[in-house]
Amino acid sequence: MDILVAQQINKRFEKHQALTDINIAIPEGSIYGLLGPNGAGKTTFIRIINQILGQDSGTIHLSGELLNPKHIKMIGYLPEERGLYKKMKVGEQAIYLAMLKGLSRSDAFSQLKQWFEKFEIGNWWDRKVEELSKGMQQKVQFIVTILHKPKLLIFDEPFSGFDPINANLLKSEIINLRNEGATIIFSTHNMSSVEEICDRIALINQSKVILEGKVSDIKNNHRTNLYQIEFQPKSTTFENTFPENFKIIGRKETLMGQQLTIRIDKEQNTTELLEYVMNHARLLQFQEVVPSMNDIFIKTVNNSSNRNKNGQN
Repeated sequence: MDILVAQQINKRFEKHQALTDINIAIPEGSIYGLLGPNGAGKTTFIRIINQILGQDSGTIHLSGELLNPKHIKMIGYLPEERGLYKKMKVGEQAIYLAMLKGLSRSDAFSQLKQWFEKFEIGNWWDRKVEELSKGMQQKVQFIVTILHKPKLLIFDEPFSGFDPINANLLKSEIINLRNEGATIIFSTHNMSSVEEICDRIALINQSKVILEGKVSDIKNNHRTNLYQIEFQPKSTTFENTFPENFKIIGRKETLMGQQLTIRIDKEQNTTELLEYVMNHARLLQFQEVVPSMNDIFIKTVNNSSNRNKNGQN
């Protein structure tokens, strides 16, 4: 079941087309990556979901209902541009923001105390926000965003400014939230994080969705039939007698031996290649070179931009 369905969403600002015929369906209980270069339209789409902006045309349904003001409390939004009141004390401000989301003061206090201890910021409860580091301020905003247990969470660059340890802490909490039933829209430029935690993605470029689907399917569809073998040759004639139907496109020396990058035609399997290597060398490693999401992002965006420059749809 899809928790959010956007159909034919269009938005224009004066002479700039921000969104063009956006169709996105986000499965309930998933982590959905919303990707794209700067200015692609991601933030505009997020603001429409949060009802900060209205679309020019098209519809958005949340939990089967046309998006309306009552859905605001069902959504938790952590924007890229953080906004805490610098002069307020941390605990006081967190309680205030939690109460705006419908929690009682007593419930907000008890839950916040638990989360502050979990995130190791309990000692900062009575300090002013301006005394906190950027990372600690982000922890506070993350906690306030999720405290009222919204069905839909939207995180815009949630790891910005975090060191690797705290970034991993946040990733674990995001996965836990998904496992507990929340649906998460995750907007980021960090493609390694996308590979780690996203179930599906939509890639937006120049106002349009140019790629959408399961991360696993997208990576599989972009396979290039490249393989790397690392080996110690038994003789100097290893490459001279290499089967002609396998194309060597790269080679380098490694600490343990040699490495070749080989292209295999789609109709071929790897058995012949493995048999040859194992008969003529000591095989150390054999693996397929699968494009990363970063590689796929760059290639797809560049292809889309080039088509647009050439006047193609």
